[in-house]
Amino acid sequence: MLPILSHEEILRYSRHLLIPEVGLEGQRKLKAASILVIGTGGLGSPVALYLAAAGVGHIGLVDYDVVDSSNLQRQVIHGTASVGELKVESARRRMLDLNPGIEVEVYNEPFTSANAMRIASDYDVIVDGTDNFPTRYLSNDVCVLLGKPNVYGSIFRFEGQASVFDARRGPCYRCLFPEPPPPGLVPSCAEGGVLGVLPGTIGTIQATEALKLVLGIGEPLIGRLLLYNALDMSFDFVNLKKNPKCKVCSPEPEITELIDYEAFCGVPGHDHEEGSAGKEWDITARDLAERLKNGTPLRLIDVREPHELEISRLPGAQLIPLGQLAARLSELDSAEEIVLFCKAGTRSARALELLLSAGFRKVKNLKGGINAWAREVDPSLPIY
Repeated sequence: MLPILSHEEILRYSRHLLIPEVGLEGQRKLKAASILVIGTGGLGSPVALYLAAAGVGHIGLVDYDVVDSSNLQRQVIHGTASVGELKVESARRRMLDLNPGIEVEVYNEPFTSANAMRIASDYDVIVDGTDNFPTRYLSNDVCVLLGKPNVYGSIFRFEGQASVFDARRGPCYRCLFPEPPPPGLVPSCAEGGVLGVLPGTIGTIQATEALKLVLGIGEPLIGRLLLYNALDMSFDFVNLKKNPKCKVCSPEPEITELIDYEAFCGVPGHDHEEGSAGKEWDITARDLAERLKNGTPLRLIDVREPHELEISRLPGAQLIPLGQLAARLSELDSAEEIVLFCKAGTRSARALELLLSAGFRKVKNLKGGINAWAREVDPSLPIY
């Protein structure tokens, strides 16, 4: 039995009711539906806002981060007044302000193998708004095991992807990507940047697909991968096929329960950007400043991109972008003490691994990167 709509709801959703494909029955389906949104960042923001506005009766939000001012360029569900607040609470408040007639349940915790089945089991549709590979594989496997559709989105700089992975009717994410990329090969948005409006475009497409699934209308992106390029405003599609030997959705799957996805992908399952090479190889900004003050001979290598020097730089540092480092190892002397740094320590941690594999041993990674230097040593530098 679908829930009835009050007179106030009929007025609120009147533009939906006028569409034959939605109508009164469709709006009642939306009111009865439950959708889980994993992540309340760039993609999760427009997804959550539009699902709330559309009248989806029960929406779940999973996130454990807090709002930072650097989020506001793209995470439009949050505002300046929310900086420092839990993202799930900030998002819930905005959604209920937009539509007080819905229910918003929040899960202020990481989405992991330990809690994913418990959280996702009561929802009709799962929307993946994360930007890390462990959670993507986890979301996919949860949806396959529970028999639920997974609305996928991905963004980087000016390009985005979207699809619907539903193993009951088509391929799953593992059919397309059986194995994750090598750790560090694909930079995150925190490392490579993203046009602020891009997650709005892809997130709105994800919200559209979720609503279509609930309403049972149109042709969802099952078996199709949408590719979007904002620079030339192009939309392309790649047809996808189910992998008959898929490890999770084939007739004889190898994976029948959730695994350790951080170990599987070789990277942490979170979106925080501060990087570390491990206690043995890290040096803090304060320790580096003290060694420089004492005249310790150190060679500073900046592995950022050239355009980042316009934002901030350390005096005396040599620029060797990470992508060029392997070809320019001859410029470095393994007898010297070398300190590598980038924006937040992630790229320089990968650079350190490269040097270690080449036989360098007197190397350190500036933990937290030049942003940590700006916070702890030189506040005249901007943080970005």
